[in-house]
Amino acid sequence: MRLHRLRVTAFGPFGTTQEVDFDELSGAGLFLLHGATGAGKTSVLDAVCYALYGAVPGARQSPGAPLRSDHAAPDTVTEVLLDLTVGGRRLEITRRPQQHRPKKRGSGFTTDKAQTWLREYDPDSASWQGLSRSHQEAGEEIGQLLGMSREQFCQVVLLPQGDFAKFLRSDAEARGRLLGRLFDTGRFAAVEDRLAELRRAAEQQVRAGDERLLALAQRIAQAAGDGADARALPLPDARPGEPGLAEAVLAWAAVARAGAREGLDIAGCALAAAESRQAAARIALDDERRLAELQRRYAEARRRADELAAAAPRRAEAQERLDRARKADLVAPSLALHAETEREHRAATAARQRTAAQLPPDLAEAGAEQLAALERQMRQDLGALDAARRAEARSAAITAERAALDREARADEQLLLDAAGWLASWDTDRPRHEERIEQAHLAATRAEQLAGRLDPARRRLTAARERDDLLARVAAAEARQGSARERANQAHEDWLALREERLRGIAAELAAGLRDGEACAVCGSAEHPAPARAADGHVDRATEDAAHEVYRRAETDRSDAERALASVRERFAATRAEAGAETVVELDAQVRALDAEYGEARALAAGLHGAREAFARAEREHARRVAEQREAENRVSARDARREEIDREQGALERELAVARGGAGTVAEQAALLERRAGLLAGAAAAVREVEASAQRLKDADGRLSEAAFRAGFETPGAASAAFLEERARRELQHRLDDWQREEAAVADRLAEPAAAEASQRPAARTEEAEAVHARVERALREAASQRNGARARCDELGRLGRAAAEETRRIGPLRAEYDRVARLAALTAGTSADNERKMRLESYVLAARLEQVAAAATARLSRMSGGRYTLVHSDARGGRGRSGLGLHVVDAWTGRERDTATLSGGETFFASLALALGLADVVTDEAGGVRLDTLFIDEGFGSLDDQALDEVLDVLDSLRERDRSVGIVSHVGDLRRRIPAQLEVVKERNGSRVRHRTASAPG
Repeated sequence: MRLHRLRVTAFGPFGTTQEVDFDELSGAGLFLLHGATGAGKTSVLDAVCYALYGAVPGARQSPGAPLRSDHAAPDTVTEVLLDLTVGGRRLEITRRPQQHRPKKRGSGFTTDKAQTWLREYDPDSASWQGLSRSHQEAGEEIGQLLGMSREQFCQVVLLPQGDFAKFLRSDAEARGRLLGRLFDTGRFAAVEDRLAELRRAAEQQVRAGDERLLALAQRIAQAAGDGADARALPLPDARPGEPGLAEAVLAWAAVARAGAREGLDIAGCALAAAESRQAAARIALDDERRLAELQRRYAEARRRADELAAAAPRRAEAQERLDRARKADLVAPSLALHAETEREHRAATAARQRTAAQLPPDLAEAGAEQLAALERQMRQDLGALDAARRAEARSAAITAERAALDREARADEQLLLDAAGWLASWDTDRPRHEERIEQAHLAATRAEQLAGRLDPARRRLTAARERDDLLARVAAAEARQGSARERANQAHEDWLALREERLRGIAAELAAGLRDGEACAVCGSAEHPAPARAADGHVDRATEDAAHEVYRRAETDRSDAERALASVRERFAATRAEAGAETVVELDAQVRALDAEYGEARALAAGLHGAREAFARAEREHARRVAEQREAENRVSARDARREEIDREQGALERELAVARGGAGTVAEQAALLERRAGLLAGAAAAVREVEASAQRLKDADGRLSEAAFRAGFETPGAASAAFLEERARRELQHRLDDWQREEAAVADRLAEPAAAEASQRPAARTEEAEAVHARVERALREAASQRNGARARCDELGRLGRAAAEETRRIGPLRAEYDRVARLAALTAGTSADNERKMRLESYVLAARLEQVAAAATARLSRMSGGRYTLVHSDARGGRGRSGLGLHVVDAWTGRERDTATLSGGETFFASLALALGLADVVTDEAGGVRLDTLFIDEGFGSLDDQALDEVLDVLDSLRERDRSVGIVSHVGDLRRRIPAQLEVVKERNGSRVRHRTASAPG
């Protein structure tokens, strides 16, 4: 990773835009970043970290420390831009944090969200190409290219010397936390946690199995009851997880089952004896119950016989009533006829009274003949009105005809007015129709001309769009071609490097084929006293061939990409020639304008046929209006003559009708009046006749009823009516008589039974005493059966629980074996196992290996800084009660002894911490995938060095240029300004800090 340019605006202490040219500073290899305290030296490094990761280093990342500068103007946007090369790609990252700005309209502030832009420089087109505007995508792209997290970057690139001084003096736990963050050893800690979790889970399963087994033992104890055998053998007292628990439970269960089977045999014998006693008591109880039943039946029969004797008078009365009702049935038809005739006479009398109320008073008492004569006279007057009806109908027809003539007159009058108005505008409408036809002819000609111009314009627009699309495809093809070329070149270099490496070790490869007594293919000797040996990392022929195959495929991809690029460029040239220099927007505007003009012309030309049709319709309408005008004038003359004729006829009819109507409004009203009066008279005559006829029928019915009652044996018709019963009452009375008769027969049969009569002579049955004896025997039987069932259920339950205990024991066996295995592994990785002599955890073991690599890389630089005196060594010895693996000691070559790093002086601590920081940077870089770190920063710590030590440190830092690195020293030590020519000064001012590049004079 190499930094090229940094631009900050309104960030931290910088109120305006400041730009740092790292290419200029890195030219000398070493450059100094200095300035007054609080000027903002560290803020430059914060800006680099923020551009890459969207956040500043962890120690300065807090809600109370905003990124926006307090010195910035309200309308200045906070922004950081970083230009760098990483992974062979030159990128530009621009980030803006969330910030408040003044509203564009109105007063107050609004909040802008955080934004990110990621661009890549294309050397072929010499331009920047946009990659992404997403925070997540940009972060993932940078993270993959750098191969390290923000914490690793801040520890490896922005070397904080104070942290490494604390690292030297810290204990194993603190070193473990730092190294764990840098080397991402969380997966090894996860393995420890996973094994501990598996151990806990397996232990829980074993304990759960033992608890289930103990629960089964408790259930076995409950099932066994309180017998002597259960008290003799106590429950197993082992706790869950202890060995031998399963065997103790199984033995106790076997003893409980044996005792339960013995109890079952005893309960069976007791049940058999109780069953014998219960059978004898049951027979005695049945005998007493039969005797009691016979005695009860005989006593019941005697009671019923006494009740029947007491009900004999009521029975005779009912029989007599039924006989009289049967006689009354003979008079029933006469009674019904008399009642019906009486109802008819009352109805006729009421009708006569209603009709009499509607007649004039002088006719209220008139007879039927007088009323009929008056009806006939009115019928004759009604027939005389027929001629008057016809005259009235004719008069109405004339009135309707007159109204129709008036409507026709109004319609013709309106038609004449419309025709006159329309014909008056014809002289102006005719020229307008002719002008419209002429304009449509001209538009058709214009549309043909525009159609000839529109097609070429559309083809140019299509070509321009394809041209712009091909431009993007050309860029993409160029990018693919460049990428393929780079891959091919890299593959070629890799193949050549491997080939060269193989050639350097070809002696070992030839030596591998030597055989004793066979001549050497190089020197011809048959003796091979010292054949060459293959060094570590020797490249064989298969590896070289594989690299050559990769290069061949990459070369093929490059050729394909070049052919694809040539094809796209050729198509682009063709479309650009056809489209010309105009843009798609300009051509689209031309096409739209022509299309709109063509559409208007076509729309106007399309109205030619309609204009001709409209002109033809107007001419036909003119002819129709003239003809209708003439016809309406002729109808007006004929209508006037007809109106005079019907007026004379209606006058004669009105004089005739005035006589026929009398006092009514119309002839129909007069006829209806006469019709109602005739009908009233006819109804009154019929009512008088019906009253006379019903009176005669009632008299005849009275005679027949008296005769029928006498023949049936009743003194009067009223007596016969009183004796009459309805069918339902007669059936109920008959049923009561039949029930009495059946009851007498049943009682006589019951009293005649020999067994009942004999039982009535014996002493009363002792049923209660027999039931009490039977109840006692029955309870004893139930108790014996219950004890036998309980014993059987106990045996069954103990057998089932015993099988469950055996099954649970078999199931726990594999779980216990798994627990033992996992527990040993978990203890080993956690450092608590007896096999782990140094009590070292797995994560500590991995970190110890990394720390050993860091110590080896740091020693190379520390030895040079200290004049060969000090070296760093890793120690895995235990310290106190802690665990081993992360010890760090310094070896003093002057004394030959190893001592703790906490005993170093201030300057020596700076040596060791700087060497440790650089060594850690190398190891972390290799761990992250070999990403080149071409720009490093070292923050503070040089004030504790004397001149000679400072020279040694600067020589070591200057040696980093051998690896093509540039190192920026962040310090305010004045002596460094004389020793380091390339400098970036941060100047603190009242309106915010600013940066400036300076070149100091190198020391002589």
